[in-house]
Amino acid sequence: MSTPVDEVELIKYKPTDFKSDQDVRWCPGCEDYAILKAFQTALAEIGIPREKHAVISGIGCAARLPYYMTTYGFHTIHGRPIPVATGVKVANPDLSVWVMTGDGDAISIGGNHLIHVMRRNVDINILLFDNRVYGLTKGQYSPTSNKGTINKSAPMGTVEEPAEPLALALASGATFVARTSAAYVKHLVELIIEAHKHKGTSFIHIYQNCYVYNDGVFDEFTEKDVRDDRNLILEHGKPLVFGKNSDKGLRFSDGKIEIVELEPGNPPDDITVYDETNLSLGFALSKLYWPEYPVPMGIFRRVSQPSFEDLIYEQVKKAKEKFSPDINRLLYSGDVWEVK
Repeated sequence: MSTPVDEVELIKYKPTDFKSDQDVRWCPGCEDYAILKAFQTALAEIGIPREKHAVISGIGCAARLPYYMTTYGFHTIHGRPIPVATGVKVANPDLSVWVMTGDGDAISIGGNHLIHVMRRNVDINILLFDNRVYGLTKGQYSPTSNKGTINKSAPMGTVEEPAEPLALALASGATFVARTSAAYVKHLVELIIEAHKHKGTSFIHIYQNCYVYNDGVFDEFTEKDVRDDRNLILEHGKPLVFGKNSDKGLRFSDGKIEIVELEPGNPPDDITVYDETNLSLGFALSKLYWPEYPVPMGIFRRVSQPSFEDLIYEQVKKAKEKFSPDINRLLYSGDVWEVK
């Protein structure tokens, strides 16, 4: 979030108004195209001037996105878009700052930055493109690759447990955490808009297919013919119900989650009502995987806390009030020598 919407000039944009004159260079069929389209659509709906946005990226396939935008942009080095974005936001709090990053760029190379930006609650928006592979460098496994994944850097299969970006974000204190798939463009647009409204660090985890090096890794729960039965759409204040016929629900009790069969459209009272401010519930949901459980999609946490840059500027204001500017006092403080 940047300057409140009611304090800036709202402009009626079209998604194409955010499209640059650069040729988009991703592999044919890559779902990065869908994310780019969703992002341009969301910014058009947000409606603030293009020069009020700054798009920052690191290295990887996702990192090319700033070239395709008519906003301010910065293509940084591997794993370092978050500290650069933090500097941009602190230097100019009125900017709406967006970080475009991948699972390798954010979770591996830049993992430490990801943890601390969430702990600090810097008011930036992070979109994590997760295809569970290093696509730009031709198919090595990444921190989010499934255990047993066979590829160029793991010909016998990976032996590591994968990192879970949502659980990491929640454990790090992020105040807005969400997940969707690049295949769900409308849902992604909605989440980007909600992320922009949020004051503090917003983190959107996006499942994104890599047709060349990790094709179909999410198909078992994102394909059109199965997604209704295998996804759980999170809605604040509503029961945790899923299934094409809304005939299944989740009961969260004593730290455990169980699936309950129910009458379509008539959930019993013991079906858990979702609360996006409940950290324990959000964390439990972040650990649900298909085929044992439906895969949750939506906002896992949204709470209000002071942002890093607001606290910094408040501290500077107090310091100025306490210590009035006096250049002579500054120059002649401490040890002073007179040279003859």
